Amino acid sequence: MIFPSISSEHSFKIWLKDFKKHALKNNISEDTFNKSMSHVVFLPKVIKYDRFQPEFYEDTQTYISKRTSQQKVKEGKNLYKKHKEFINLIDNSFFVEKELLLSLMGIETNFGTYVGKMDILSSLATLSFDKRRSDFFTNELITILKLIEADVIDHKILYGSWAGAFGNFQFMPTTIEKYAIDYDKNNIIELKTTKDSFASAANYINRIGWKKNEPCFIKVSLKKNVPRNLLNTSAKKLNNKKKFIDLKNFIINEESYNINDSLIAAIITPDKDIIPNSKNLEPAYIVFENYEKILEWNRSLRFGLAVCTLKDKLKNAL
Repeated sequence: MIFPSISSEHSFKIWLKDFKKHALKNNISEDTFNKSMSHVVFLPKVIKYDRFQPEFYEDTQTYISKRTSQQKVKEGKNLYKKHKEFINLIDNSFFVEKELLLSLMGIETNFGTYVGKMDILSSLATLSFDKRRSDFFTNELITILKLIEADVIDHKILYGSWAGAFGNFQFMPTTIEKYAIDYDKNNIIELKTTKDSFASAANYINRIGWKKNEPCFIKVSLKKNVPRNLLNTSAKKLNNKKKFIDLKNFIINEESYNINDSLIAAIITPDKDIIPNSKNLEPAYIVFENYEKILEWNRSLRFGLAVCTLKDKLKNAL
């Protein structure tokens, strides 16, 4: 069990007073701040979760297999059957495959069954107070307060992940601000409901450039002569992208892949910088532009691979 230190709690209270001044300068009214932040507390376990994310320690095979099981596929099929007409409508309206939306929801919240129980405002405040990514989370906290100020979202329902994400698809505040949709037009965005959440997720992935029915990735075996500068191990930015026809020179059995040679692609070796004693060239994947859109959703090489793997499994199952 983790207990907050007296010094941490005291420092947090001092920080909160300073943050209030910052919020008021960013056009948050005192009334909104007081009603939203009056019960905010420092959450030490949030710091622990931030330092020990699965993306930091699980190898790729373990990470993917945990999130793309046959049980997960079965649950996705059941949800689709329940809302088939609506999900098909969203697929056609936003040009985003239903399997992708189901996959994202399945991996983010187990199809809405685990959306998180953390007090989002306390989580964001704790991470803003923490030094590791303070600027990022301060911006997210200001954004959620602006959404509360504008009556876009109700502060009383803000319970979600330890990182401050909310709803069936785990939207961060800035994502809500940019892409969330009041699809049923009841004057409030409800990201734990099917209609608002699916429409918002489809709008998001469409707006950032997802191309329907184009590939996401292929798993490959690399030749030993592959230039090391082509191997990407970080999700921050994929470097040395080439046309697929050029990368085919470095993969074994390149003739077995029926993919457009002109597609832009990159090679990733996601275990290399994470897993001790991992091999330089295994596992390896060639990823395409759609995969990079999943990275915009969540900057994790393994997350992107898991989403696209579950998407393909669901496509075969629906």
